[in-house]
Amino acid sequence: MADKLKLELVTPYKRVLSEEVDEVTAPGSIGEFGVLPDHTSLLTTLKVGELTYKKGNDTFHVAVNWGYVEVEDNVMTVLVETAEPADQIDVERARAALARAEEALRKLTSEDKDFKIMEAALERALIRVQVASKKLH
Repeated sequence: MADKLKLELVTPYKRVLSEEVDEVTAPGSIGEFGVLPDHTSLLTTLKVGELTYKKGNDTFHVAVNWGYVEVEDNVMTVLVETAEPADQIDVERARAALARAEEALRKLTSEDKDFKIMEAALERALIRVQVASKKLH
Protein backbone atom coordinates (compact mmCIF):
# COMPACT_ATOMS: atom_id res chain seq x y z
CA MET A 1 0.00 0.00 0.00
CA ALA A 2 1.17 3.48 -0.87
CA ASP A 3 1.33 6.10 1.84
CA LYS A 4 1.30 9.16 -0.47
CA LEU A 5 -0.63 10.38 -3.46
CA LYS A 6 0.99 12.44 -6.22
CA LEU A 7 -1.15 15.54 -6.91
CA GLU A 8 -0.64 17.24 -10.27
CA LEU A 9 -2.64 20.47 -10.68
CA VAL A 10 -2.52 21.92 -14.20
CA THR A 11 -4.21 24.78 -16.09
CA PRO A 12 -3.94 25.47 -19.83
CA TYR A 13 -1.21 27.99 -18.96
CA LYS A 14 0.97 26.31 -16.36
CA ARG A 15 1.54 23.54 -13.84
CA VAL A 16 0.25 25.04 -10.60
CA LEU A 17 1.64 22.33 -8.36
CA SER A 18 3.13 18.88 -8.25
CA GLU A 19 3.21 17.51 -4.71
CA GLU A 20 3.25 14.28 -2.72
CA VAL A 21 0.17 14.58 -0.47
CA ASP A 22 -1.72 12.54 2.10
CA GLU A 23 -5.24 13.29 0.85
CA VAL A 24 -7.24 15.55 -1.47
CA THR A 25 -10.82 16.81 -1.31
CA ALA A 26 -12.29 18.22 -4.54
CA PRO A 27 -15.53 19.91 -5.66
CA GLY A 28 -17.01 17.31 -7.99
CA SER A 29 -19.82 18.27 -10.35
CA ILE A 30 -22.22 16.04 -8.41
CA GLY A 31 -20.71 16.61 -4.98
CA GLU A 32 -17.50 16.92 -3.02
CA PHE A 33 -15.28 13.83 -2.97
CA GLY A 34 -12.08 12.71 -1.30
CA VAL A 35 -9.09 10.81 -2.60
CA LEU A 36 -6.57 8.89 -0.48
CA PRO A 37 -3.54 6.82 -1.52
CA ASP A 38 -4.50 3.58 -3.30
CA HIS A 39 -7.80 5.07 -4.51
CA THR A 40 -9.44 3.14 -7.32
CA SER A 41 -9.13 4.59 -10.85
CA LEU A 42 -11.47 7.50 -11.41
CA LEU A 43 -12.34 10.04 -14.11
CA THR A 44 -14.79 12.82 -13.22
CA THR A 45 -15.62 16.50 -13.68
CA LEU A 46 -15.16 19.41 -11.30
CA LYS A 47 -17.21 22.53 -10.73
CA VAL A 48 -16.09 25.91 -9.43
CA GLY A 49 -15.06 25.39 -5.84
CA GLU A 50 -12.38 24.76 -3.27
CA LEU A 51 -9.87 21.95 -3.62
CA THR A 52 -7.99 21.10 -0.42
CA TYR A 53 -5.03 18.84 0.15
CA LYS A 54 -3.21 17.70 3.24
CA LYS A 55 0.49 17.20 3.79
CA GLY A 56 1.16 15.99 7.29
CA ASN A 57 -0.65 18.34 9.68
CA ASP A 58 -0.97 21.16 7.12
CA THR A 59 -4.04 21.75 4.97
CA PHE A 60 -3.71 23.78 1.76
CA HIS A 61 -6.58 25.45 -0.10
CA VAL A 62 -6.90 26.16 -3.83
CA ALA A 63 -9.72 27.92 -5.71
CA VAL A 64 -10.43 25.93 -8.90
CA ASN A 65 -12.55 26.78 -11.89
CA TRP A 66 -14.20 23.91 -13.81
CA GLY A 67 -12.25 20.96 -15.08
CA TYR A 68 -11.50 17.26 -14.86
CA VAL A 69 -9.86 14.84 -12.44
CA GLU A 70 -8.17 11.56 -13.25
CA VAL A 71 -6.92 9.24 -10.52
CA GLU A 72 -4.76 6.30 -11.52
CA ASP A 73 -1.84 4.46 -9.90
CA ASN A 74 -1.60 6.91 -6.96
CA VAL A 75 -1.45 9.94 -9.26
CA MET A 76 -4.28 12.47 -9.16
CA THR A 77 -4.20 14.75 -12.19
CA VAL A 78 -6.43 17.82 -11.95
CA LEU A 79 -6.95 19.76 -15.19
CA VAL A 80 -8.83 23.04 -14.62
CA GLU A 81 -9.42 26.36 -16.36
CA THR A 82 -7.84 28.25 -13.44
CA ALA A 83 -6.34 27.33 -10.08
CA GLU A 84 -5.25 29.79 -7.41
CA PRO A 85 -3.63 28.67 -4.16
CA ALA A 86 -4.94 30.64 -1.17
CA ASP A 87 -1.62 32.42 -0.60
CA GLN A 88 -1.61 33.74 -4.20
CA ILE A 89 -5.11 35.25 -4.22
CA ASP A 90 -5.31 39.04 -3.98
CA VAL A 91 -8.19 39.36 -1.49
CA GLU A 92 -9.01 42.97 -2.37
CA ARG A 93 -9.16 42.14 -6.08
CA ALA A 94 -11.38 39.14 -5.35
CA ARG A 95 -13.71 41.27 -3.19
CA ALA A 96 -13.89 43.91 -5.93
CA ALA A 97 -14.81 41.22 -8.50
CA LEU A 98 -17.47 39.92 -6.11
CA ALA A 99 -18.97 43.41 -5.72
CA ARG A 100 -18.96 43.96 -9.51
CA ALA A 101 -20.71 40.64 -10.12
CA GLU A 102 -23.31 41.33 -7.42
CA GLU A 103 -24.01 44.78 -8.88
CA ALA A 104 -24.31 43.43 -12.42
CA LEU A 105 -26.71 40.69 -11.29
CA ARG A 106 -28.94 43.24 -9.56
CA LYS A 107 -29.47 44.92 -12.95
CA LEU A 108 -30.30 41.71 -14.84
CA THR A 109 -33.21 39.31 -14.92
CA SER A 110 -32.84 35.56 -15.35
CA GLU A 111 -33.95 35.97 -18.98
CA ASP A 112 -31.03 38.27 -19.86
CA LYS A 113 -28.38 36.59 -21.96
CA ASP A 114 -25.60 37.79 -19.61
CA PHE A 115 -27.31 36.51 -16.44
CA LYS A 116 -25.59 33.08 -16.46
CA ILE A 117 -22.22 34.68 -17.24
CA MET A 118 -22.52 37.05 -14.29
CA GLU A 119 -23.84 34.28 -12.05
CA ALA A 120 -20.71 32.24 -12.86
CA ALA A 121 -18.48 35.28 -12.23
CA LEU A 122 -20.17 35.73 -8.85
CA GLU A 123 -19.57 32.08 -7.95
CA ARG A 124 -15.88 32.27 -8.93
CA ALA A 125 -15.36 35.51 -6.97
CA LEU A 126 -17.10 34.11 -3.89
CA ILE A 127 -14.91 30.97 -3.92
CA ARG A 128 -11.76 33.09 -4.34
CA VAL A 129 -12.68 35.23 -1.32
CA GLN A 130 -13.46 32.13 0.78
CA VAL A 131 -10.23 30.36 -0.18
CA ALA A 132 -8.10 33.47 0.33
CA SER A 133 -9.33 33.71 3.90
CA LYS A 134 -7.88 30.25 4.65
CA LYS A 135 -4.21 30.81 3.73
CA LEU A 136 -2.67 27.86 5.65
CA HIS A 137 -4.54 25.99 8.35
